[in-house]
Amino acid sequence: MSDLRNVINPEPSGIIRDSLLKLSEEAQELYLSSQVPILDAIPTPLELYRDWIAPNKPVIFRDAVKFWPAVDKWSPQYLRETVGKKEVSVAVTPNGYADAPNGGYFVMPEERTMLLSSFLDVMENPGKQPGVFYVQKQNSNLTDEFPELICDAAPDIPWFSEALGKAPDAVNFWMGDERAVTSMHKDHYENVYCVVSGHKDFILLPPTDVPWVPYANLPPATYKEINPGEFVIEENPGEDVPWISIDPLKPDIESYPQYKHASPIRCRVEAGDAMYLPSLWFHHVRQSHACIAVNYWYDMEYDLKYNYYTMLQNLTWRDKPG
Repeated sequence: MSDLRNVINPEPSGIIRDSLLKLSEEAQELYLSSQVPILDAIPTPLELYRDWIAPNKPVIFRDAVKFWPAVDKWSPQYLRETVGKKEVSVAVTPNGYADAPNGGYFVMPEERTMLLSSFLDVMENPGKQPGVFYVQKQNSNLTDEFPELICDAAPDIPWFSEALGKAPDAVNFWMGDERAVTSMHKDHYENVYCVVSGHKDFILLPPTDVPWVPYANLPPATYKEINPGEFVIEENPGEDVPWISIDPLKPDIESYPQYKHASPIRCRVEAGDAMYLPSLWFHHVRQSHACIAVNYWYDMEYDLKYNYYTMLQNLTWRDKPG
């Protein structure tokens, strides 16, 4: 059983529950799909905005970035030769779950700075180093930490930038152990997720499922390795963090019965593919070992869509959403 003391949004009841169920059913009938569509050609910016961005629907573009030199060049040897002597921020955890609930806390990873060559050593021999290592710092680390690599990829996605009329706010580089998991969350960004090598597996939930996604207020904490392979959780000062308290890989329906009304969608993004992940969609991510990806965050519009999402959230949250 999960610790339910800090749950923010228990299962709704009565007329609110019935109304929310009807809204979810209408979403399924009117615009949601049981699978993420796959397109073999990039649409025009007008088609992209009309068919996918405005309706807030995910889509995979097959081979959209296969022409990037990075797809063929970003081997461990090439990365060692090009940026191996550069320092990189690495998230380290005992179990692969960074920024995730554990033991009644919202636990963040131990952040280490190491040479990229040393990180690549860990990727090539993960069993020789305790802990799970993941380059996942979401601060536009591709442009800030590895500008030498941008020419192998792209500073933006031109057809997406044209559709939105703006450049991305951040361009992030991701690489890590197959045990590294991104826990279920949402972002206030329009996200174009490009896989360079390996694959990424996503579990998605639409924003209209927000009444059925359980959150809890959790005190912040950080992992710390005190001996080789021995990690402790150290509580941090600061306000509680509202975070999704269910694992979609093994959902605890007994503790969170509302989740049975959710409508998860699973998809895989292969090397050379790009996925448009709309703002406010919940997503959980796993990967193949040493998978490399680059994602582009474009700031979302805080329009009627955002107001509708907030209204649905406020109908079920006992506390003000964070």
